[in-house]
Amino acid sequence: MIFDMKELIAKRLIELRGAAGREETAKAIRISVSALQMYENAQRIPKDEIKVRIANHYKKTVQEIFFDPEPHETCGDGRQSATSDRKEVG
Repeated sequence: MIFDMKELIAKRLIELRGAAGREETAKAIRISVSALQMYENAQRIPKDEIKVRIANHYKKTVQEIFFDPEPHETCGDGRQSATSDRKEVG
């Protein structure tokens, strides 16, 4: 699962960077070119502080770039109330 997320994040970062060069992008985010390369090659996931800078650079949310946009099975879709899945006992 973690490997899949690294791959997904890497793909998103490459798509967001588009035709911009790695050097200029890394400089704008204030990270090294090698760090950006590792993120884009799915070798590492940035620390939270770097995630925020990357999201700000691309004018996206951290959630959009670094987290699964689909609700998890245990979380539901946000439309269900906390008590709607409880059954009465007795």
